[in-house]
Amino acid sequence: MLFEIRHVTEYAYDEPVRESVMELWMQPRKSFDQMLVNFELEVEPPSQIFSYADSYGNAVHHFDVPAPHQRLRIVARSVVETHGHAALPAALDMDEWDRLKAEAVRGECWDFLSLQGFAIETPALHDFIQKRRLNDLKDHDPLTAVRELNKALYDAFDYEAGITEADSPIDHALTQGSGVCQDFAHIMIAICRLWGIPARYVSGYLFTDREAGERSNPDATHAWVEVFLPSLRWVGLDPTNNVLAGERHIAVALGRDYSDIPPTRGVFKGEAESQLSVGVSVRQGASAPVEPEFLRMGAPAIAAARRRASTQALLDQHHQQQQQQ
Repeated sequence: MLFEIRHVTEYAYDEPVRESVMELWMQPRKSFDQMLVNFELEVEPPSQIFSYADSYGNAVHHFDVPAPHQRLRIVARSVVETHGHAALPAALDMDEWDRLKAEAVRGECWDFLSLQGFAIETPALHDFIQKRRLNDLKDHDPLTAVRELNKALYDAFDYEAGITEADSPIDHALTQGSGVCQDFAHIMIAICRLWGIPARYVSGYLFTDREAGERSNPDATHAWVEVFLPSLRWVGLDPTNNVLAGERHIAVALGRDYSDIPPTRGVFKGEAESQLSVGVSVRQGASAPVEPEFLRMGAPAIAAARRRASTQALLDQHHQQQQQQ
C-alpha cells in the first residue's frame, strides 16, 4: 500500500524566545516490508537541518534556530510504500520459552529486556496483572501469550485522549482505566519484559479503519509494540486496536520506550510560555513510487551533534512533547 503522510507541528510562544534547538524523529524507517519513497522537511523560521542515525538505526534530524522568534513550525511530508507481513503460525511450541532464555537472545535484546523509563515495574502494574490473571497466559506458548495479552489490554482500557500526558507514568492509565496508544504500549512492554520476552516501542502512523472499530485518532501519531520471539524474530502488536501490526502501520522509529524516540524534542532560551499544536494526515497515495530518498550521513551531522551538545547546556528544558495517540 502507498501512503502519503503530512505531519505538522507548531510551537507558539507568548514572548519571543532567543534560540531553539530541536531533534526530530519523523522520517519513516526503511525495512524489508516498508520502503521510504520520499521525505521532505520544512522549518519556519528557516534553518539548516542536519541528519544522523541514532543507536537504534532511526533517522534523526537536528536544527538550531539562533535568531529571536515567537513561532516555530515544522512540516514533515513522507511517501511510504508498505508490504504485507508473512502470516504467523497459529502457535509456537512451548520450547520457545526456553529459547527466550538463551544467552544469545538475551545479549542481542538486552536493551529491550530491562524495565526502565516508562516501562517499569510498579505496585499498580502488579495489581493489574493479578486482578486480570495475566500471568496465567504464560501457560500458553509465547506467541499465543502475547496475542492474548494484546487482547486483554484492549479489553481492559478505554481509549480516551486527554486523560494522560506525554510524560505520564503507566500508573496514570492503570488507575484511570483509560489512556491512549502510548500508555497501552508501555504497559504491554513492561508486562512482556517481566515475562522475559524482549519488547520495544514503535512510533509511527496508522491508516485508521474506523469502520472496523479501530480506536486510534486518525489525526495523530501512533505507537505500538514489537516483541522478539526467536523462531519468528520481531512481531508487531497493536494493543490500542487489538490487531497485529500490518501494512497500514507505518513505522518511524524504534526504541526502549517513548523517551527514546519522541516526534520532537528540544530546548529553547527564554522565559516564554508555549503552546503546542499538532496535525497529522495519513492518506492512501495514488501515484506510482519514485526513487527512494535515503538518509544522507556525513561530516555535517557530526558537527551538528557537537554543536548541539555545547548549546544544549545553556538552554532551559522545552517540555512540550507530542503525545502519541
